[in-house]
Amino acid sequence: MFEKILGNEKIKNELIKSIQLNKYSHSYLFLGTSGIGKKLIAREFAKMILCEGKEKYCNTCKSCLEFDSNNNPDFQEIEPDGNNIKIEQIREMQKKVIEQPIIASRKVYILDEADTMTREAQNCLLKTLEEPPEFVNIILIGSNESNFLSTIKSRCTILKFENIPNQQIETYLKEKYDLQDIAQSMIEAAAGSIGKAEILKDKQELYIAIDQVINQIEKLDLMDTLKKADIIYKSQEDKQEILDYINSILFKKAKENQKYLNCITIVEEAKKRLKANSNYNMTIDNMIMTIWEEIH
Repeated sequence: MFEKILGNEKIKNELIKSIQLNKYSHSYLFLGTSGIGKKLIAREFAKMILCEGKEKYCNTCKSCLEFDSNNNPDFQEIEPDGNNIKIEQIREMQKKVIEQPIIASRKVYILDEADTMTREAQNCLLKTLEEPPEFVNIILIGSNESNFLSTIKSRCTILKFENIPNQQIETYLKEKYDLQDIAQSMIEAAAGSIGKAEILKDKQELYIAIDQVINQIEKLDLMDTLKKADIIYKSQEDKQEILDYINSILFKKAKENQKYLNCITIVEEAKKRLKANSNYNMTIDNMIMTIWEEIH
C-alpha cells in the first residue's frame, strides 16, 4: 500500500490503520502543496475502501480491477470546470451520492482542487457533509486552506501533508529519468513538490543558465549580464516559473548578503507588472538592470 508514493509516511500509516480497523471518517480534507502526492494517496485510499477482498488491497476483486481501469461505478472524481468547481457540479454529485453502491459496499468521491470551489458550491456541499449517507466517503483535496469555509473544515478530518525532502526529490529524478548533475537551486525551486520538479527537470538548460546569471552578477558588467540573460527573454511562456526560480536563488544568497533581499522585492514587482499585462521584454529589462544596480 502506497509503496510507490514518496513521503508523508505518517499520513499513509494513519490511513492504512483506519482501513485495518474499518474505522474512517465520512469526510476528509487533504491539505498541502501541489504536486506532493495528495491525489495519488487519495486514489489509493479510495481503492482500499472499495476493495471487496479480505486484505482490503487485493488487486483481484471486481472493485479493484474496475478501479484500475477507471470503470468503477462506486468511485467518482470531480475536477474544476474551467477555473472552479461550480455549484452545478456539486448538485449533480448530490443526485448520485444517495444511490446505493453497485459493486462495493461503499462509494467514494474525490474532489480534486477543492479549494477552487465557489462559495455557493461549498455551501451546497455542506448539506452532504452534514448528513452523508452511511456508505459514502468524500475526500477533498486542496492547496490553500484559507479558501475553504470554516464550516467545511469543521466537518472534515483534516490531514496536512508535508513537502517532499529535497534529497528524496533529487534521488527520484535521478532514478526515474536518469538525470545527473541536477542543479541544487532547481531542486530548491521545486519547493518540496515532485510535480513541480518533474516540470522543471525538462528545462535544465534554462535553469542552469539562470543560475549562472544570478550567481555571477556581481562580477559582470551590465551589458554582459543582459547578454547572459538572453535565454530569459526567449522563455516568456515560463515567466512565472522563471521569476519564482530567480527568487529562490536570491533568497539563498540573501542569507549571506543582505543586499539580495531588496532584489527579491524587485522580482516581486516584476511579477505584479506582468500580471497587469506589462510588456514582457521591457519588464525583464527593467528587472535585470535594477537588480544589477542594487548589487553593484
